[in-house]
Amino acid sequence: MLQLRGVTKSYGTHRVLDAVGFDVAPGRLTGFVGGNGAGKTTTMRIALGVLASDGGTVSLDGAPLTPDDRRRFGYMPEERGLYPKMKVGEHIAYLARLHGFAKQDATAKATALLTELGLGERLNDNVETLSLGNQQRAQIAAALVHEPEALILDEPFSGLDPLAVDVVAGVLQQRAVQGIAVLFSSHQLDVVERLCDDLVIIADGTIRATGSTRALREQYAGRRYELHTTADTGWLRAEPGIEVVESGGERALFDADPDAAQRVLHQALARGAVLGFAPRHPSLAEIFKEVVR
Repeated sequence: MLQLRGVTKSYGTHRVLDAVGFDVAPGRLTGFVGGNGAGKTTTMRIALGVLASDGGTVSLDGAPLTPDDRRRFGYMPEERGLYPKMKVGEHIAYLARLHGFAKQDATAKATALLTELGLGERLNDNVETLSLGNQQRAQIAAALVHEPEALILDEPFSGLDPLAVDVVAGVLQQRAVQGIAVLFSSHQLDVVERLCDDLVIIADGTIRATGSTRALREQYAGRRYELHTTADTGWLRAEPGIEVVESGGERALFDADPDAAQRVLHQALARGAVLGFAPRHPSLAEIFKEVVR
C-alpha cells in the first residue's frame, strides 16, 4: 500500500500542500480529483520522488520509499513526453529495455500492450503522426510496459473520445485486478465515479474527503429520498416536514428527516404498491461541490 502522511509543500509564502494524507491500496483504482491548482500534480510528483516535500512522509507498505521502489512505479505525466520522430512500437520497446528487459521481450511486451490499447495497427507509425488521443494511449503504454507494481497517472483520459476512454478504462481495471495500486487524477468526474473503488478530493492543498466511493456516497446522502409507487405521488406536496424536489406521476424525490421519510413510506404503502424507496445517493459531482465550497 502506498501511504502519504502529512505531506506539505510551499513555494515562498504560498503553501501548495497542507498536511496531505491518503492511501492507495493494491488492487484498487483510486481517483484523485480537484480543481486546477488544487495540488494534485504536486502531490503525485512528491510521491514519485520527482519533487521534494517540505514535510511529511511517503511510504510503501509502512517503509519509506527508496529509489528502487520508485523504479517499480509507472508514471504518466500530464505533459506528453514521447519522442515524436520515433516509431510507436520501437519507442515503447526502448522504454522497456531501459527497465532491463531483453530486446525480444521488450518488443513482445510493447506490441502486446499497444495492441491492448488499440494501437496495434500503428506500431510502425511515428509518434508525431498520431492524433492527440492516440498519443495519449501511447503515453499510457509507456507507463505500463515495464509491468509496474503501482501506477500514478496524471489526467490519463484527457483528449480521449468515449470509445478510447472505455479502452483505457478496461486496461486500468485489468491492472487493478492483477493487484496493482492505481492512482489517477481526472477532471472527468463521471469517468472517475464509474471506475474508481476509492476517491480522494483535494482543494486548496488540503484533503477534503477520502474513502471508498460507496462510503462517500452514503456519507453525503443527506436527507434526500426517492419513492416509486403504483399510485400518483402528488399527495406528498401536502405532507408536513416534506420538501418535494421532483414529483411526476408515480415517482417523487423529496427531502425529509428519517422519521418523516418513514411516515411517507407507510402512507405510500397504504395508497398502493411501493416499487422502490431508498435514500438517494449523490453523484460525485454533487459530493465534490459540497466538500470544496
